[in-house]
Amino acid sequence: MSNTARLYEVFVRSRRGLDHIHVGSLHAQDPEQALEYARETYIRRAEGASIWVVESRHLHASQESDVESFYDPMDDKPYRHAANYELPDGVENM
Repeated sequence: MSNTARLYEVFVRSRRGLDHIHVGSLHAQDPEQALEYARETYIRRAEGASIWVVESRHLHASQESDVESFYDPMDDKPYRHAANYELPDGVENM
């Protein structure tokens, strides 16, 4: 194992939450050390139930400018638009 510290991203799941949330980054020699540092840095007061550490080089992310390519236009599917439905009597909103 190299002695060079690597950058890790830290994700924490709170006791109440269902999703891991990115809380920050840290440098560590290996994943075990990254977990230890993450516990000391991000959940010192029992704020979390679970920690993930991921070496930053393993994360691949889209760019904000790519968002248009994620979605098909819904123009050809009018049933997906609520405006195309009439509400039944007695129903004020959906």
